[in-house]
Amino acid sequence: MKDLVETISIDPDFVERCVLELASFGAVEETGVSRTVYSPEWIGATRCFGQWCADAGLAVRHDAVGNVWGRLEGSQGGKAIVSGSHIDSQTPGGRYDGALGAISAFIAIKALKEQFGTPLRTLEAVAFCEEESSRFPNANFWGSRAISGRIRDEDLTEVRAFSGESIEEAMREAGLDPLRFREARRDDIAAFIELHIEQGPILEQAGLPVAIVDAITGIRHYHASVRGAANHAGAFPMEIRRDPMAGFAEIASGVIDTAHRLGRPAVTTVGRVLVSPNFPGIIPGQVDFTVDARHPDPVARRRLYAMHEGLMLEVAARRGLDIDWNVMIDHEPTLSDPQLLGHLAKAAASQKVPVMTMASGAAHDAQQMAAITKVAMIFVRSRDGRSHTPEEFSSVEDMVSGIKVLAAALHGLAYR
Repeated sequence: MKDLVETISIDPDFVERCVLELASFGAVEETGVSRTVYSPEWIGATRCFGQWCADAGLAVRHDAVGNVWGRLEGSQGGKAIVSGSHIDSQTPGGRYDGALGAISAFIAIKALKEQFGTPLRTLEAVAFCEEESSRFPNANFWGSRAISGRIRDEDLTEVRAFSGESIEEAMREAGLDPLRFREARRDDIAAFIELHIEQGPILEQAGLPVAIVDAITGIRHYHASVRGAANHAGAFPMEIRRDPMAGFAEIASGVIDTAHRLGRPAVTTVGRVLVSPNFPGIIPGQVDFTVDARHPDPVARRRLYAMHEGLMLEVAARRGLDIDWNVMIDHEPTLSDPQLLGHLAKAAASQKVPVMTMASGAAHDAQQMAAITKVAMIFVRSRDGRSHTPEEFSSVEDMVSGIKVLAAALHGLAYR
């Protein structure tokens, strides 16, 4: 494979310094990070990322919603090759979720500039302003949605924080003009590659540092309500009860078992339950609950959802219960671009990084970017599969391996 790029040099100490420096903005105790979009901690992190890019000789731009871009202009111009991820966090989360992808994009482009000079095609690193919805529960990838033109006028006032303020108000407090959000739209991106920690145990179980992601899962969130009749827990015979708790217990067990039967990568979670009334001596009258169902295959995804919905209707009818639900989130699966997957495979081979191919069970900004360009992802191993917690951790060695694969792929796209 003589067309493969030479080994790309990535300084492990520099990678670790960048991770720790960015983690200092919103640090919580020893390893946690709490950095919500448009907060003072987030503002500090965006300035830090911008300064890194400027120091590396990249042209820095903060767009209308607060995404930060570092641009290395190509000699032939044209559409840009982009990499990056988000720098907001859970509350608290860890040092690596999202942040590693932004850091890796910057370090990869910096290394390419230093080792190979000016590319033929423009390269950009991006730090998306928001992905986690940890401040605004319905923000839903605010930064990448702005880039792909998926923010509506009414979102400025309808997207509200857990504490009540609108995202429009928060943007103004952060020094942005929310009415200019459309200026963040891009139509000049040729490809987008997002590096991210895996957030699961599959790479660790396989004993591998890096994965190439061939699909990002589809997600559907149901908010369901099953209703019966509240009665005395002792005086009302079992065979004539309309007990929504009994129906819920059967549904919860059934939807989870359905995902088990379908096998990987199907997953289903019952994550929130509200019982009314919620007392030991009363048969409940109503149970509200959520179902999170995911699958990266478009056909298998529809089958999973149909099986869940059929089960919920059947249990309710058999037990004489009323049931309804609202679909609160419904993200289609995103398949990675085959050409980009090929570049990533060649890149991993050139850097002698052992990899596997897998689907992502979590949603990512790449799904929004897929509306305007071809996309792919790289995963870096997560210790114990932990994420969305201060305990999440990826070793420096694994991070360097991931960055080498990213840099080599960007080289293949931008320097040839």
